[in-house]
Amino acid sequence: MAGLSLYFEDGHDDLDDFGFDDYGSECDGIRITAFLDAGQDNLTPLGRLEKYAFSENVFNRQIVARGLLDVLREFSDNENDFISVMETVARMSEDGEPTVRAELMEQVPNIAMFLHESQPNFPAAFSRYLVPIVVHYLTDPNNQVRKTSQAALLVLLEQGLICKGDMETKVCPVLLDLTEPSSDDDYKIEAVAIMCKLVTMLSKETVEQLLQRFCELCSDARLFQVRKVCAANFGEFCSIVGRDATEKLLMSKFFDLCSDSLWGIRKACADCFMIVSNSTSPEVRRTKLSPLFSSLISDQSRWVRQAAFQSLGRFISTFANPSTTGLYFKEDGTLLEVPSNSPLCIESSNGPTVRPSHTPINQDGRSTPSLESMSRGDSDSRHTPPQNQQEGQARNNNNLPPTNNKNKETAQTDQNFNSFLYWRPPLADISQELEMLKGQGPRTEGEKKEVVVEDRKMSSLEPATCTQIQKVLDCLQPHMDDPDNVIPQQLLDQYLSMTDPAQAQTVDTEIAKHCAFSLPGVALTLGRQNWHCLKDTYETLATDVQWKVRRTLAFSIHDLALILGDQLTAADLVPIFNGFLKDLDEVRIGVLKHLYDFLKLLHAENRREYLYQLQEFMVTDNSRNWRFRYQLAEQLILIMELYSHDDVYNYLRQIALTLCSDKVSEVRWISYQLVARELGLNFINELIVRFCHCPKWVGRQAFAFICQAIVEEDCMPMDQFAQHLLPSLLSLSLDPVANVRVLVAKAMRQSSTFLFRAGFNLNVTTHQHGIVY
Repeated sequence: MAGLSLYFEDGHDDLDDFGFDDYGSECDGIRITAFLDAGQDNLTPLGRLEKYAFSENVFNRQIVARGLLDVLREFSDNENDFISVMETVARMSEDGEPTVRAELMEQVPNIAMFLHESQPNFPAAFSRYLVPIVVHYLTDPNNQVRKTSQAALLVLLEQGLICKGDMETKVCPVLLDLTEPSSDDDYKIEAVAIMCKLVTMLSKETVEQLLQRFCELCSDARLFQVRKVCAANFGEFCSIVGRDATEKLLMSKFFDLCSDSLWGIRKACADCFMIVSNSTSPEVRRTKLSPLFSSLISDQSRWVRQAAFQSLGRFISTFANPSTTGLYFKEDGTLLEVPSNSPLCIESSNGPTVRPSHTPINQDGRSTPSLESMSRGDSDSRHTPPQNQQEGQARNNNNLPPTNNKNKETAQTDQNFNSFLYWRPPLADISQELEMLKGQGPRTEGEKKEVVVEDRKMSSLEPATCTQIQKVLDCLQPHMDDPDNVIPQQLLDQYLSMTDPAQAQTVDTEIAKHCAFSLPGVALTLGRQNWHCLKDTYETLATDVQWKVRRTLAFSIHDLALILGDQLTAADLVPIFNGFLKDLDEVRIGVLKHLYDFLKLLHAENRREYLYQLQEFMVTDNSRNWRFRYQLAEQLILIMELYSHDDVYNYLRQIALTLCSDKVSEVRWISYQLVARELGLNFINELIVRFCHCPKWVGRQAFAFICQAIVEEDCMPMDQFAQHLLPSLLSLSLDPVANVRVLVAKAMRQSSTFLFRAGFNLNVTTHQHGIVY
């Protein structure tokens, strides 16, 4: 390798002699650090590094920059030499040639990872030497160097290679300087873009430092590019700084951006509307954001209207309360279930707080006192009763008066402030009692006596309390099914209009698809009691001429069934589900992918009807669509638990055996697991006849794989496996086809391990292939 030192000598003639005309991919096969090897000079390796790092030949300096990681590895054993290399790197960062600076910056993420892995030896090297270079290059006069520095900074953040201290003391101050009103236009635009990308990776405290500058940039009247970047990343800022800062500082800026003169900025606001809405209180969402969104959906620009309609369903879903629905939607349309055994978390002005699971929740997220606490009247509302019997006894034993919790209640009221609660006592949430009353029939004599007793109890309450409860009954009853105690009617009307053919012509040809995508979120928000508002729209979408619309509904029909419950599902969704089963393969795959999720929500008698139709999934429009059959096998593995053993044997057995003989190996492998799940004596005998004695080697190989799957999945007791399947498996050990013997050997090794653990001594050398206890 010593001769390669000539490769780095000054002058391109020498380079031409070696066949390298340029610095490119041709050099990849050469050890870049070859210039460190001893040559005709008497310099030390560090001296050679110094020579080529500051050579008059630009190409030499580029090679050194490109090989910095290998150079650092060469000198990583000696701390003093390593520090010398890092100081050389710092000096190289001031190279006057932009290509050298850009090359050096491209190596920074790799060097940072190397230093991170070697942190015990060099704990502060990256922070001391490289972070200043990255930050300095953010203000480099060359555009390529700045772009490379920005990309490197993002990679370092994503990998967690920059500590919080460096971000706050080195990176953020530079970004603040570059976004000053007097800063260069190009620098400002780039700094805003990178600041907005960093915001999701910074701590809340650091973001709050940038918040004031972000608000100023949102109002930059001179550079629309700055406002557009701010609008596109507005939601990220809101989600990080929280509700309090969003409503006090950011909301007014968002209103300005939504009414900006450039349609691209208004469109960016429409795209992030859901995230912004999730960062506000229910009152702000209803009274301020809803009218603002309506202005976007009627915007003069078609592109803005298009983005608004695409975000409409997602915006409506933010009105849903997970504490009452038990479900919530993510931005990507995924429906998730709130665990019933975990406390609900709500966002307050001070960040996420835990709400006790026993506290009733109103539709807008406010807590509501129980009916028992209401019966004490206003005079007792200033005193909190003991939380349990032990607490009450402790007070009595110590002769202490009840604690006055007026200050605590005041603090809680401020946290959950509402104008309605401000001037009258809070009213009890009796929606559950009303639902029970609606479902009751004529009372028996015993029930009438209980009602009389309850009436006497009510009559003993103070008149004001009885009047309040009666007002609740009078006010809530006519509005129980009013979709407007949920979302503004205007939003619902705009959503329902998305199926109007005129909207497809004037707004977006795929507007119906967006309507279908967000329908489960809208249904969740309205609740099953208001399903009648969406039923016609859903049926219209289910018969849309565009298969993409029907496909979208097919992929989410199981989510909608979970929202609506078994009765509405059986009445309104099952007919549409049956229609999807006979649709195009592009639609049927959506039903098939979540077949188990849908069937498990049906009653047993309704579910059993689909046993006759599962066979239809074996027929596809295109026989080459093997992934359809693969998906069917996956679903059948889950579906088997929904049916009795007899039903599985009578209806699913033949499908499983057919899939085991599929032409595509991936379908066969998953089908073997399906067969292994359900094993009766008759089925075992059929497996032996159909596969073990199959004239084709693929069938015999399948039997070995099925046996292996049975053992691995623990599908049957080992004594039954040894009695019914193992002798047939052993008989294949002498199969003439090598592929069969290989898989038999693998299955035997797996089986012998499990049989040994179960107390069997497997003797495969005997003539009969017997089993010895």
